[in-house]
Amino acid sequence: MTPAELRARLSHFASLPLVGAPTPVEALPRLSALLGGGPRLLVKRDDAIPFAFGGNKVRKLAIVAARAKAEGADTLVTAGGIQSNHARVTAATAARLGMRAVLIANGVAPATATANALLDALLGAEIVYVDSREARAPKMREIADRLRAEGRQPYVIPIGASMPLGAIGFVLAIAELVDQIGTPDAIVHSSASGGTQAGLVAGCRLLGLSTRVIGVSADAPAADLQAEVRAIIRGVFELLAMDPGAHQRGTTVEVDDRFVGGGYGVPTDASREAIDLAARTEALFLDPTYTAKAMAALISHVRQQKFTDRHTVVFWHTGGQVALFA
Repeated sequence: MTPAELRARLSHFASLPLVGAPTPVEALPRLSALLGGGPRLLVKRDDAIPFAFGGNKVRKLAIVAARAKAEGADTLVTAGGIQSNHARVTAATAARLGMRAVLIANGVAPATATANALLDALLGAEIVYVDSREARAPKMREIADRLRAEGRQPYVIPIGASMPLGAIGFVLAIAELVDQIGTPDAIVHSSASGGTQAGLVAGCRLLGLSTRVIGVSADAPAADLQAEVRAIIRGVFELLAMDPGAHQRGTTVEVDDRFVGGGYGVPTDASREAIDLAARTEALFLDPTYTAKAMAALISHVRQQKFTDRHTVVFWHTGGQVALFA
């Protein structure tokens, strides 16, 4: 299947015009030189998406919110951490559509809202705080039930919009990338709730690419995240009315959990170095929770010569740099 054929296959999925033009692909020559050469390093700049400070969540919400609108929703309900990128983009999408947004955040309301929390407030979202991450999903269901009882039409979006419909955004993104640069040898990106990685892997399989997709875990153990990604991939092929079992060959689900460090959002020496090197060599801004750890993994792979000068490696920048202002 060609990129054009893949887009035609997916054309019946409605999408809001939030992403706009294809995001840039740029070379990283100064970072490469600092690391001693090796592979051709490129960055796919989803952080440069204009809408709502960009990031990978925009590709997912463009399709998920289009479905919500088509179903007559008037409120988007989702969850995340207090500084959730996904919550910020959901709130922005709701504002663009004239909908309400209810965000469930685990933690305590900050005395002074900063970064994504500040943006959520500016966008008019209702924030509901819960004690733990485990409490978020039940609270979403509870709030959705309450809204329905009030006569409203809520649409509940899983954390990260990591659902088969959201992953379609990254199936399309693979076609976009291939049109820009051809077939890379590897893609390295941050992986947390699994939807981005599921879409990238499914897109590679549908296009018959040999590309490795290396998801660098921001939190979960590799086995847990791999299981989540595989479940979403199965859902993607079911949405396409294609047999998931017939599309297990090709790009595998690779998760590297060696860079999590002390846990979600906890910086490591390697992630701090990644933030510094990316900024000082390429004026590329990373966030401490997601992209810095993914870049730390890429830097480690290059230094260990796991990629060579025969390889083209894409760092997929999934955004999140707003967190630098938290």
